[in-house]
Amino acid sequence: MDDTGRRCLEAVLCRAHGGLCAQACAALAGEWGDEFGRLVDGLPVRLVRPSDTQRPTWVVYQHEQYLGTVHARPDGDGLWHVQSAAEQCRSLDDAVRMLRRPSSWLRQRQQVARWARAVLADPALLVVDVQTAGLGAQAWAVQIAALDGRGRTLVNELLDPRSPITAAASELHGITCSHVANAPRFADLLPELTGVLAGRRCIAYNSRFDCGVLTRELLRQQADVSAVRTWLGRSRWEDAMGPAAVAKGLWSADRSQYRRQRLGGRYDAAEKCRALLRHLHHLACEA
Repeated sequence: MDDTGRRCLEAVLCRAHGGLCAQACAALAGEWGDEFGRLVDGLPVRLVRPSDTQRPTWVVYQHEQYLGTVHARPDGDGLWHVQSAAEQCRSLDDAVRMLRRPSSWLRQRQQVARWARAVLADPALLVVDVQTAGLGAQAWAVQIAALDGRGRTLVNELLDPRSPITAAASELHGITCSHVANAPRFADLLPELTGVLAGRRCIAYNSRFDCGVLTRELLRQQADVSAVRTWLGRSRWEDAMGPAAVAKGLWSADRSQYRRQRLGGRYDAAEKCRALLRHLHHLACEA
């Protein structure tokens, strides 16, 4: 089977949910073959099935270096099982990335857990999310939400972005121009937002994006850059995306960093805040 065929087979099997009997496992092993190569993040790996098994199990090598062993969904859960890590992945590529984790990963994951516990214990915690009128780097805010560490909603406001909402953005968050026809503008929300954010430890999933939107909105109100910096400096911003990537531990060899993970949940600012708060609790229990 060529690489295209293998990728197609993998995509089909990833959607499978029914139980696989022993015959089906053997058929799966036969489809993939006893040995095949694959490029993962630009680096080749070689997978070899041990001669003493008919199950869909392969030993993974990179430049003749043994990485570990993977099992291809022998129990029908639609996942790749990584033997050494006792973990599962939805794709073979992610299983290889898991096997490529640097030796410092366990220590780094413990650091992430300590960070998450400290964040959750901080009474100044505020989780923040901003949805925008477009997907580009210069899009304006169309919804802003902020929840405290107990999950209480302190801000959840639709905003008139004073510009068209693109179809691509509406497809994600469901907000259209009609939804914000009578909504306040960012300037109207600014006094309330200033009070809510002041002195807070603000956590966002990709804080660079959220801070960037707030910075543009503030500059639209006043061109004084120093005043904008002072406003942002009243709160402390931290990004949860990096720690979440470390905790997942899918090492991207071509970039020498952990792959970013989607937060999940609906593209609603308040729902994203709730999803982030749940994820912080999950990260705190990782180690």
